[in-house]
Amino acid sequence: MHRKVCSIGNSQGVSIPAEMLEKLDLSIGSEVDVQFDEKISKIVIEPVRRKKYPKGIDREFVSQVNEFIAKYESALKKLAKK
Repeated sequence: MHRKVCSIGNSQGVSIPAEMLEKLDLSIGSEVDVQFDEKISKIVIEPVRRKKYPKGIDREFVSQVNEFIAKYESALKKLAKK
């Protein structure tokens, strides 16, 4: 589907067809992630889906656990083999 780049204030943008927004469950105010894939020279737009954590677990805790795993990844992999 062809679209034209248009002015939006001091920026430029491309409108997203209503049927695509509906299929992706997006509406005004929804967050999307915009990246440029250099390998294929394409712009990729994906919905940001917030993960819902079990009661008592917040985003900060998950972030700390992920940092721990990244920092000690090789040691954790060695322990997993034992």
